[in-house]
Amino acid sequence: MSLWGAVVLACVLSYALKLSGFLVPQRALADDRVRRITPLLPVALLSALILTQSLLDDAGHLTLDARAAGLAVAVLALMARAPFLLVLVLAALTAALVRMVTG
Repeated sequence: MSLWGAVVLACVLSYALKLSGFLVPQRALADDRVRRITPLLPVALLSALILTQSLLDDAGHLTLDARAAGLAVAVLALMARAPFLLVLVLAALTAALVRMVTG
């Protein structure tokens, strides 16, 4: 498959996925379980993405490197209620320093 074929296929699949959301019956969306779970899904998905990108290497093995140190500093800064921009700067500086020290 060519690159453009993959792009077109991804576009068609994305459109079909969005269209399927409109086809869900309203009574299914009005269920209490769905209403309780729906606001929590973005947090769970973002957390999973952050953890997998921070703690796994290209082969999928757990690795503790500069990314993990940056994540740890970001978590500590968020717990201290630091502004988001400061959290990003601290995490980036930590990762850079760890990479510089470890070579």
